[in-house]
Parts: sequence; C-alpha cells; structure tokens
Amino acid sequence: MVERIRLANGVRILLEQIPSVRSVAVGYWVKAGSLYEEKENNGISHFIEHMLFKGTKNRTAREIAQAFDRLGGQVNAFTSKEYTCYYAKVLDTHLDQAMEILTDMYHHSLFDHGEMEKEKKVILEEISMVEDTPDDLIHDLIAQATFGDHPIGLNILGQVHTLESFTRKEIDAYMEERYRPENLVISIAGHFDRTVVDKWIQAFSGLNRMEGIKREIPLPRYTEGEIKRFKPELEQAHLTLSLPGLPFGHPDIYSLILLNTVLGGSMSSRLFQQIREEKGLAYNVYSYHSSYQETGFMVIYAGTRPDQLGEVEKIIQDTLENLMVKGVTHEELEGTKEQLKGNLMLSLESTNSRMSRNGKNELLLERHPTLDELIATIDAVTEERLLRLARELFQKPLAKVVILPGSSKETVEEIE
Repeated sequence: MVERIRLANGVRILLEQIPSVRSVAVGYWVKAGSLYEEKENNGISHFIEHMLFKGTKNRTAREIAQAFDRLGGQVNAFTSKEYTCYYAKVLDTHLDQAMEILTDMYHHSLFDHGEMEKEKKVILEEISMVEDTPDDLIHDLIAQATFGDHPIGLNILGQVHTLESFTRKEIDAYMEERYRPENLVISIAGHFDRTVVDKWIQAFSGLNRMEGIKREIPLPRYTEGEIKRFKPELEQAHLTLSLPGLPFGHPDIYSLILLNTVLGGSMSSRLFQQIREEKGLAYNVYSYHSSYQETGFMVIYAGTRPDQLGEVEKIIQDTLENLMVKGVTHEELEGTKEQLKGNLMLSLESTNSRMSRNGKNELLLERHPTLDELIATIDAVTEERLLRLARELFQKPLAKVVILPGSSKETVEEIE
C-alpha cells in the first residue's frame, strides 16, 4: 500500500514499505518539463535538471559526485515533457545521506555563471549527438509534426539558440512558476525506517506557497504535419507515422497498450513478424504509445533501404486496415494479456520501478491503483473492445516523418 503525506504547503510525500529488500529508492518529482515551456525558453527544464548537480552552498559539483560515489548506489535525473525527476537508489543504511544530498541540491543549488556556461556546452553536445542519430532524432520530429505549435511537441533538450540565451533571471522566473511546493512529490520505496519521514517533513515544511503567475496551457490538438529531412551520410531511410492515442489514466489505456503490443510492441507483433521476419525489410520495426495528462499518441517506426520504403509503408497501412476490419484473434489477446501482466509484476520487483510508478501516478493521476486492480482491468479487455478502439484510432496516420539519405537538401522541408 502507498501512504501519502500532504504537507500544509502542498508538498506530497509517498511511502511504500518493502520489508523484504535491503535497498531503497527515493525520487524528487517536479511538475516541470517541455510542456510548460514556450518556444523562447525551450529546453530550460532540462537545463535546470543538469544545473542541480553543479554545486550548492555546501558542496561543489565534484563533491556531489564524490558523495554519491561513496554511497555505492545509483543517482541520476531525467526530464520529460511533463515532469523532472531527481532520484537515488542506495542501501537502506545510506538513505539519510542520499536524502541530505538531494535536498541540498533542491534547496541550495548556486547556478554559478561559470558552471552554467560549461553546462551549456555539454547540452549542446547532447543536442548534436541526437542530430547525429537519426533513429533518435526522428522521434522528436514526429512529436513536432503531430502536435504542431503546441508545447507538448517541443523538444525536451531545447534548441541551440534558446540554450545559449538562458540567464539566471530566466531560470529564477521559471523555477518560481514550476518548482512550487504543490508541484513537488517525494516518492520513497523500499526498506527504510519510518522515522526518516520526520526529516523530510522538517526539510520541506518551510517552503512557502508562491503566488507567481501560472501560465494557462491550451489543450493539445492533433495536426497532420509531414516532415522530410535529408542526411548525406545515411544508408537507411527512417520512417515514423503517428496515430491518435489516449491520455494517462484513460479508462481504455490498458486496452490500447494491448492493442499496441499486437501491432508492433513485441517480437511476436504483426509488424515485427511481417516486415522483419517474413519479408526481411527492416532490422528495427516497432510501435509505441506515449501518454500525457491531457493527450497521447501512437508512433510506428521502421528503418529500411530507401528503395523498400514504399513497400514497408504499404505493409503498415495494410496491418492497420486489417486490425480495423477483423480486430485481434482470441489467441493474440490472451497471449498479450499474459505478457503484459508478467512485465508489470516483474517490473514491480524493483524498488526504483515502484518509486517511479508512485511518483508518476501521484503527479498525473493523484491516485494509486493496486496491482490486483490493474490485473482485473487487463483481464476484462475483450476482442470487441480492441476492435472498437482500432476503428476509432487507426483511421489514418496523423503525421509522417522521413529521414532519407541524400545530399541535395540539408534542411528540414515541411510539406503541407
């Protein structure tokens, strides 16, 4: 069971005791991501995530790194479209030290000008690395093509020109808006002494609710964009197609997860079997579904030779059509249910997975379904429900992105 403690200022602390393990995972989840940015400050959430490791009033960046290394655990952070998470997984005997360091980073980071300039160079290299990796880059482009100018389509890393422009004043303004007590969830899962909670309450009760301006974000809307990009050094063509999806917490979300698994989410999926195993047209071919608080979308990806691109796309279209007309077989559905339930239960054997699940559920759902509830939801899915969902979502692709070998065009070409 997940216990929730809500402080008077809005900070939420989630506790899940797992007595059978000797590790504990803790994450500080903040409702700050590219969804809450604008074109002018795109990438600022990710930049702040990096800067929290670059020195505090009490520790230098090197001392932060050395302190975590001495604990012998794992520490990291990541930024998504809707949240940023700073986390550590350590032995239960080291929880106090890990908590003290993370809290120091959260409360007392300096954002030193020299460190900011160095970290901008690091993230510029990260942006270049994605640009050099077409099967990473294409997933940023398909989000842009699917959601147009809406912030949900913005790149998490930001753009070169926005990154170079960030100032301490901009960072302070953004943190005042997003790093508010009511936007913070502290999630702990594993083996720990219940008295540690008093230290978190003491460390975060002093944060005051801030009355800063909250920017209104319009509901996301799908667009039907198409993007082509040419890169002369490539051998393969890279293709993504997007389809409508469902928001996080939608009643049919597990039906869609099952449908995606049948479509392209596993080695036994229809797309993998037809395009790779039967035709030998691709090494990588798969589909996935991304859910957000207000929307979601599906993506189909394949990498193939340019002269095979048309054949691959036709197989994808035929597979979608077949699912809309005939649906899934009973055998496919039952096998996929067992696969999903197995993956779900195995993932929850990790303290880090439980901590992450609880933090994300609290930020986006504000509720915590039990494992038994999830299993019952999966078991209740029928072939008829998947057929209805396929007919609702698979009518036609929303957006298309292709990255092609070639030297005639070096820039993005947007096709209406």
